[in-house]
Amino acid sequence: MKITGRTAVYGIIGYPVKHSLSPLMQTSAFQELGLDAVYVPFEVPPENLEDAVKGLRALSVRGFNVTVPHKEKVAQLVDYLTEDAEILGAVNTVKNEGGELTGYNTDAEGFLRSLIEEGVELEGKRALMFGAGGAARAVGYALLKGGVKFLNIVNRSFSKAKKMAEILGRRGNVLVYPLKEGTVEALLKDADIIVNTTSVGMKEGDPQLFDYSKIPSGITVVDIIYNPPQTPLLKAAKEKGCKTINGLGMLVHQGAVAFEIWTGKKAPVEKMKKVLEEELYGSV
Repeated sequence: MKITGRTAVYGIIGYPVKHSLSPLMQTSAFQELGLDAVYVPFEVPPENLEDAVKGLRALSVRGFNVTVPHKEKVAQLVDYLTEDAEILGAVNTVKNEGGELTGYNTDAEGFLRSLIEEGVELEGKRALMFGAGGAARAVGYALLKGGVKFLNIVNRSFSKAKKMAEILGRRGNVLVYPLKEGTVEALLKDADIIVNTTSVGMKEGDPQLFDYSKIPSGITVVDIIYNPPQTPLLKAAKEKGCKTINGLGMLVHQGAVAFEIWTGKKAPVEKMKKVLEEELYGSV
């Protein structure tokens, strides 16, 4: 890598940020297209966030990603918000143009692109989503934007899910249910697509979200967890002949959308995906 006085600087802010795969992914994209740019991690404690954003603006850092716990606060610190970022109340990508910061949310578009890549048809479908955190908000928004007719949300905290449903309800039909066995079973019968946005399945020994033997045959099941590559939910769904998708595509595509916002060039998606697969799974 050759760094000159003309090298553009990009990065990511979060706390912690050491685990982030974005530097690896975005650097590979810059190199693949021969762009004179670098991408670096900035660990920013919450109490330093406002100063950090001012610093990135002043230093003419061309763009940066935002990860937990800063996505919602950064939405209040930029000059402009895109429609997606405004509705979701969260920013994961910022573009700096002449000192003016625009906040984007590429999580929703990234999730949508990952489904399109897999040939999943959302128009008129019924989706059952588990979770009501920040990722769920973006995923739910993407499902509705993609044409889902009904979005049923199941979450342990009913009040948290209800709050999220009020935001997502502007885009379409959203109903919220508590995480109870009988309730989930009834919802499964009509589901065309199931999406897990919780962390359940990330650790070995995690309890099942619901009785996986009740997954309908042949539907689409998505788990936004990408490590392990196949969670117990996806394994059970595969045995039922379902189309299964993990979260790697969402991770790649949200990064690809950010890359395109910053550079105006088509992201080398295959290269970005290959680099992450090698890092995460040790193979391509």
